[in-house]
Amino acid sequence: MYAIFQDGGRQYRVEEGQELDLDYRELSVGDELRFDQVLAYRDEEGLKLGRPTLQSASVTAEVVAVRQGPKLVVQKLRRRKNSRTKIGHRQMFTRVRINRIDEGERGP
Repeated sequence: MYAIFQDGGRQYRVEEGQELDLDYRELSVGDELRFDQVLAYRDEEGLKLGRPTLQSASVTAEVVAVRQGPKLVVQKLRRRKNSRTKIGHRQMFTRVRINRIDEGERGP
């Protein structure tokens, strides 16, 4: 059983118990998130697609950690100008664990 939902301009395919990194949110560990923009849902009975979303379907997740990603080093060099710039950046992520996938009511 899996679901595909949209969050922050990205689409994620998730199963129950899976952990994934989302864009940073100011939440503390243990808070619950609910994603209502479910695009598709699959179980033993088959695949159900939304047009564009499934009305009563949702994905519930719990915040596991807030962490930083790997360090990216950005270097700029202007040749023959004696000008160099070196900047480091670490993106913040919110790590969540998928607890429940609710399909809502099944229609025809």
